[in-house]
Amino acid sequence: MKEKASSISRRNFFKTLGALGVGAMAAPLEVRAADKTIAKSSNPSVVPQRPFGKTGHNVSILSLGGMFDTRNNQILLRQAVKWGVTYWDTATYYNSWGSEEGFGKYLAKYPQDRKKIFLVSKSPSKKVSKMSQYLDDSLKFLKTDYLDLYFVHAVNYVEDELNDDTRKWAEKTKKDGKIKLFGFSTHSNMADNLFRASKLDWIDGIMTTYNFRVMHELKMKTAIEACYKAGIGLTAMKTQASTTQVDTGQETDASKQLVARSIKKGFTEEQARLVAVWKDQRIASICSQMPSMTLLKANVEAATNGDLLSKTDTELLQEHSKSTAHSYCAGCKSICEMTIHNQAPIGDVMRYLMYARAYKESRWAKEEFERIPDAVREKMARIDYTEAEKACPNRLAIGKLMRTSLIELA
Repeated sequence: MKEKASSISRRNFFKTLGALGVGAMAAPLEVRAADKTIAKSSNPSVVPQRPFGKTGHNVSILSLGGMFDTRNNQILLRQAVKWGVTYWDTATYYNSWGSEEGFGKYLAKYPQDRKKIFLVSKSPSKKVSKMSQYLDDSLKFLKTDYLDLYFVHAVNYVEDELNDDTRKWAEKTKKDGKIKLFGFSTHSNMADNLFRASKLDWIDGIMTTYNFRVMHELKMKTAIEACYKAGIGLTAMKTQASTTQVDTGQETDASKQLVARSIKKGFTEEQARLVAVWKDQRIASICSQMPSMTLLKANVEAATNGDLLSKTDTELLQEHSKSTAHSYCAGCKSICEMTIHNQAPIGDVMRYLMYARAYKESRWAKEEFERIPDAVREKMARIDYTEAEKACPNRLAIGKLMRTSLIELA
């Protein structure tokens, strides 16, 4: 399709979007996966389920990410259950938005729905001495006496952060009836962490960054397969593969073609990215932050129309990925940080920039950035990142981005 025709289609498409209301566009890009969709029907089908590894549990393939004000979105939570979005993800860490409290408010009002919901929360600490208190706090906020799955949040190195004490804690907490399953989330060194976890017979579930950019890498494919064979339930996050660039659109010839094809078939490029992940049957669910009814409905439409993505669409996604790789941090922080002797958390800073620029969540990004020790931030501008840039598989302009972060996120 010619570029002119594509541009006209895009204008008409976004004009139609205006009728949905500007509120939908306030959501971060990562979680705005289908806000641009014109609903195909007024009554989406119920979201299908998949086995969560070999745990014996089935979960909805679309998971409700709870990093938003769930206290004031009770109607949305009620509708999510009606449409079969019954895998709910939250964390103690998300209580800045009242997340656990909002879920708890819902469960207190509709206690009969507790058995329908696969309820997940996370510990911000990897220290066993603190995990019990965080879990007890979560149970109190969530108005429940057990969680279906409990994650250690944001694991960077499985071999350093999860040990035999962690295993004993998980086993005891299961025996006490406070959790049914245990695992961790990761958006750094994902392939390494997945592969190492596949060797641990006490890890039941993992939430990992997984999208059209990383899913075709040999190392990641091998790691996903290892976890699948080990019976670990896998949840994908960051499926939109947002970048560190201010211009999150980053149109390429491939993306223009995909947009045009999507409009013609009645779905969006963002929905195509979701379906690309769902096509991998080893992935039990996709976690998506859905703070608006428009977004919830649109993502349910995508979840119930797995035939949206053709072979050509998949190839266009891969082509777009290659063309824009220079602006995407793949989370392999062990590579770049080793070159600077671990003097600065490059991978974390890249993620915070992505939160601020792509998600439009400056407050969130700044709160995360402030957790970096003052001494580390002070030296970040003086570090020579030349070798880190050479080692980066995607050749990110790491030095420029690290120095920019001191201005944008301070």
